[in-house]
Amino acid sequence: MAQKVLQYERFISDVLQKDLQRVLEQRDGVFEKISQYLQLKNTIQSLQESGSKELKTEVDLGCNFYIQAHVEDSSRIFVAVGYGFFVEMTYTEALRFIDKKTSQLTTFSEVLTKDSAKIKANIRLVLEGLRELQGLTDLPETPSREVW
Repeated sequence: MAQKVLQYERFISDVLQKDLQRVLEQRDGVFEKISQYLQLKNTIQSLQESGSKELKTEVDLGCNFYIQAHVEDSSRIFVAVGYGFFVEMTYTEALRFIDKKTSQLTTFSEVLTKDSAKIKANIRLVLEGLRELQGLTDLPETPSREVW
């Protein structure tokens, strides 16, 4: 029985927890992309409201090294569409693309959230099986007191 317990514990730590960590990191990456697209959307909307064609900005060259840039005609922008490709778009095209892309990314993040919930449920199931194998009883619930 001790061998079986060790096998289940290894399965939890080697497989399930690593899968959970991978899914949560992937979901965090998706949230970061959504945040970047929404930031771009806000920037585009503020550029549209200003109505000015010229733009002065700071550009990150890497390693937090910034230079000032002057754009004479900012009516078209380049948008990262994925896989390292950039497409030149007008403001309205970019806003349409951003809405579709954030919708797609939100759907993907929901799938990842469901996957993480399934993995957590599997971890809980294996832990319950281990508890039964070892003959442990549930810890008594401590009575909670009302705060209000």
